[in-house]
Amino acid sequence: MQAVASFIAGLVLGIGLLVSGMANPAKVLGFLDLFGRWDPSLALVMGGAVAVAALGFLVAGRRTRSLLGAEMKLPAAGRIDRRLVLGSLVFGVGWGIAGFCPGPGLVAVGLGEPKALAFVLAMGLGMAGFEGLEWLRRRGAATTQA
Repeated sequence: MQAVASFIAGLVLGIGLLVSGMANPAKVLGFLDLFGRWDPSLALVMGGAVAVAALGFLVAGRRTRSLLGAEMKLPAAGRIDRRLVLGSLVFGVGWGIAGFCPGPGLVAVGLGEPKALAFVLAMGLGMAGFEGLEWLRRRGAATTQA
């Protein structure tokens, strides 16, 4: 049942990204072009998404189990540190260059968009590189403690 619910949630997300235009890099880049031909329509999409997510987190915060019976695992509030800021900057620069972020990029790959495939491959390499650096950092920390 968990797999079916995950599939349906992903399908609804993908359809929403297509309908909103977020899987179209030209639309996204138009939104990011604040001093040119700015397209504010995605701000409404993002505002709607934030409102729905806020409601979801409000409901989820009052529950100990999901509707399917799984344990609720909400993210813990953390501090804003250098890693968060740098990661956000890298994400924003990548979004501005490519016109894709992870979800819409995957949707566009499903549509056969070659630029999206290049983006998703680069994203995968970036994620693998991060994991490699994290492994080295943990290994170095363990070596210095020993």
